[in-house]
Formats: sequence, structure tokens, C-alpha cells
Amino acid sequence: MFKHILLAIDGSQASDKAVQSALKLAKLTGAKLLAVTATEIWSALEVSGPDGRGRIQKFEAAQKVAADKIIAAFLAVAKDAGIESRTVHVPDQDAASAIVDTAKREGCDVIVMGSHGRRGLDRLLVGSQAQRVLTHATCPVLVCR
Repeated sequence: MFKHILLAIDGSQASDKAVQSALKLAKLTGAKLLAVTATEIWSALEVSGPDGRGRIQKFEAAQKVAADKIIAAFLAVAKDAGIESRTVHVPDQDAASAIVDTAKREGCDVIVMGSHGRRGLDRLLVGSQAQRVLTHATCPVLVCR
């Protein structure tokens, strides 16, 4: 069945459900598990003007702290479940691109991720990360609610 699972993690409740599903799937299939979290690039509007570089550095440092926290929480859950896994933090990239690119680069044969459940106009204008992964992934995607 599956040999290499990519799990998208972001610390949300939907992500927590995906973690549980991916751990069960890895245990059932004996697949390798790679957990990925992404942090978006800074906005030009947020860092324009004087001391823009300083604000970029502060933003990137805060993003790394947040990613490290998400990864540490995942690793604790995986350890409790007895599942060995690797983690990757992809900085300065939107989540969908980071997930799809990492899955291709690492040779993953399934992506497991949560659905954040956006509704209404925001979803129509922006599109959900899950929808973008479903559209661009070259392997099966399991979206957990």
C-alpha cells in the first residue's frame, strides 16, 4: 500500500485530526512518516520603510519559534504512538506549495492533511490550502475533518 506518508502539520485542530490518521496509517502499513510545516514569507507591506530588514529578521525568528513548537508537539505525539518520523520546516513558502513540493522531492506516495473548513466568500477569493494541494499533488491526498 503506502510506503512514504507526508503529513502536513500546522498546530490546528484539523491538523491534530490528520496527525492521528497519519499515525494510524503509518502503523497499519509500516510506512515512513514525514511531517511538514511551512511558514509564509513576510509581506512587503509589513516590512517597508525604515528598519525593514530588522522587521524581516524579527518576523522570521518568530516564524521559526512557531514552527519549532508545532514540530515539537508532533514529535511528542508520534513518540507516544511509537511511530518513528522525520520533520521538515519549509520557511518562506505558502503551505500548499511547500506540501506539494516536499512530497515530490521526498518521493511520498500519499499526503495526509487537515481541512481548515473555510466557508463563504473568503474560500472563493483565496481558496483553501487543502484545495490547492488536491489540485496540484501528483499522489493521493487524504483530507481529514
